Amino acid sequence: MNFYYHPASPYCRSVMLVAKALNLNLNTIFVDLMKDEQLRPSYTALNPFHCVPTLVDNDLTLWESRAILVYLVDKYGRTNSRLYPKDPRSRAIINQRLFFDHGTLSERLEDYYYPLYFDGAPAGGEKLEKLEEALHLLDGFLTNNPYAAGPNVTLADYSLVATVSTLEVIEYDLSKYPAVAAWYEGCKGLMVDFHAINDEGMEQYRAYLKSGLQPTAY
Repeated sequence: MNFYYHPASPYCRSVMLVAKALNLNLNTIFVDLMKDEQLRPSYTALNPFHCVPTLVDNDLTLWESRAILVYLVDKYGRTNSRLYPKDPRSRAIINQRLFFDHGTLSERLEDYYYPLYFDGAPAGGEKLEKLEEALHLLDGFLTNNPYAAGPNVTLADYSLVATVSTLEVIEYDLSKYPAVAAWYEGCKGLMVDFHAINDEGMEQYRAYLKSGLQPTAY
């Protein structure tokens, strides 16, 4: 499997963490976003949205990290893997958390912080309130359960942990959300090679934010 990625992308790192959990070897192909390599015709032929990550597995090409996570477990995971069980109810909860991460938490995070770093927008305001509303919801999920979708680690945790890692990059104080903070620290110790996969990418992401030069696509 070819995996086109940039380590600064939290969405790439979520896929790499799941691949490690499944003992899968990805043929990682670095896409230098700062040199606009994602805009080259050879890449846009694979992914017309010119973003990372992109997975190519034989004749299947996928982008969107959450879709890739589900595919990897469905094809390469154990039957009825705890990461993404076959049970419809369990899957429904995991899917809800994945969609919450995609459409609410990560979207609100970028909607608030990107203008702050790249456009000089003022801190605070309605966008921060929206982000904190999402974090409050996540804290509620994790107050009722040790993990995002129940008693076990699932794909929901691998997706959400990558988003929350961005909050660490921007030095956001998670202590206001004690369940989120405890879960995040627990994931660091639980997920295989968490630091090896995340630390360098998080530092690169921090450098991009401080540079004020927004990459074209994550």
